[in-house]
Amino acid sequence: MRRFALILAAVPTWAMADGFMPLAGDEIRAALAGRELVYEGGARQSFDASGGTFYVTDRPSQGRWSLRGDLYCSLWPPSDLWSCYTVASDGERIRFFGQGGDITDGTYAE
Repeated sequence: MRRFALILAAVPTWAMADGFMPLAGDEIRAALAGRELVYEGGARQSFDASGGTFYVTDRPSQGRWSLRGDLYCSLWPPSDLWSCYTVASDGERIRFFGQGGDITDGTYAE
């Protein structure tokens, strides 16, 4: 319960609007591994259980993803910098909160 309280403290209150609840590390893995999300504009991203991720838009790209505690982190070559996000879900959508305040919503692909 204490871990959940710490996660809630890290997520701004407006982030939990619309029924979104923050996810912890194992919950993030369960929500993403082997799944595909569709983003606004039609881009798609799949998440391999082995840590690979594939983003498809007009120019497909392949990267890596991992968990660092209760954060989802991704790496997109040629960059060698990992970007980390707090993650929340409403059961049908995943919401990523960037460290700069950016928000990205994805809906599970059918």
